Amino acid sequence: MTIAIRQVRIIDGQGRTIERGTVVIEGDRISAAGPEKATPVPRGARRIDGRGLTVLPGLIDCHVHFCLGAEADVVAAVEQEPAAVTLLKAAELARRTLRAGFTTVRDVGFRDHAVFALKRAIESGLTPGPRILAAGLAICMPGGHARFIGREAQGVEAVRVAVQDQLNAGAEVIKVIASGGVLTPGTSPDEAQMTVEELRAAVEVAAAQGRHVAAHAHGASGMKNALRAGVHSIEHATLMDDEAAGLMTERGVYMVPTLSALATTAACPTGCGIPDSARSKARNMVKQHEKSFRAAVRRGVPIALGTDAGTPFNHHGDNAQELERMVTLGMTPMDAIMTSTSAAARLLRLSADIGSIEPRKQADLLVVEGNPLRRIGLLLKQERIAGVMQRGRFVSGPLSQA
Repeated sequence: MTIAIRQVRIIDGQGRTIERGTVVIEGDRISAAGPEKATPVPRGARRIDGRGLTVLPGLIDCHVHFCLGAEADVVAAVEQEPAAVTLLKAAELARRTLRAGFTTVRDVGFRDHAVFALKRAIESGLTPGPRILAAGLAICMPGGHARFIGREAQGVEAVRVAVQDQLNAGAEVIKVIASGGVLTPGTSPDEAQMTVEELRAAVEVAAAQGRHVAAHAHGASGMKNALRAGVHSIEHATLMDDEAAGLMTERGVYMVPTLSALATTAACPTGCGIPDSARSKARNMVKQHEKSFRAAVRRGVPIALGTDAGTPFNHHGDNAQELERMVTLGMTPMDAIMTSTSAAARLLRLSADIGSIEPRKQADLLVVEGNPLRRIGLLLKQERIAGVMQRGRFVSGPLSQA
């Protein structure tokens, strides 16, 4: 089928806006995109009146956990529920994410390898959801952060085996834990975990199969260990110092800030169900996290959107709240949108297919009522989403029913 969205505002994902444009989709690809008068519509195409609407590339979240349902105590939830229930829950959370306009995600830690089954089910059309790049189990030190969704390994050889096991299971990215964290009891976010040698071993094994490594790191020491080991992204970067920021800029390593995770945990009042240790750690770090984000923007650190969706009260489907937080902290709406489109696609090495609106790209699109460059928050409102297109077909929103 050929579809033409006419007289629509186009935000192309690379910093350009066309106020009155046309996007033509043939099959699962964009065949043309440009100003209305310069973009002919093929005969027989389904024509959609785009007046009052904005079309963007399908959004990308580089840090989610589909095994976590935003429960107050996610550790207890994972430990207590049967694995089959977790997989069913994950399928529903994937559906919500797609409906919110996020057509691609990177899942950086699941309780087991069932996330690869969810990925295959989505790809086959068995259940709706975004494209998933999954890590499987996170690699952590014995007793380390994220062990409830991780593979514990100590020493270079054990780390090599653990990483290879994830790759054999189908991992398209490897997640390593380079510092303590907020949700895991008994770990301190500012303390380094895993050695530089262990982290480097993970990078080497992943690189042998063409895979990138994402490093969880709150503290500066853990960040710098991971950066010196050659990782490709730092997840959180909460307590970033000048040296870490310089290394990231110099080496082109992405910050995936996940502002929403600390913010939603820190905002929870006493008695909300979040363990006191996690709530206390989040509250102690949230202002420094915001400072680190501002510094990263100022210094030109590459930034790709990630929410840590699934952590306490950080709901799948509310992923666009991260864009609103970025703008509140000083990023322009256009730059924020690019963190979730072209920049995220570059980090995931998917730029040839997604992340921008241009000919030959896959037709993953988000159509919304209004102008998100004026009100970025409208991307968070389900009622403003006119349509979500995946591979050339509307899968959600009123346009899917036309």
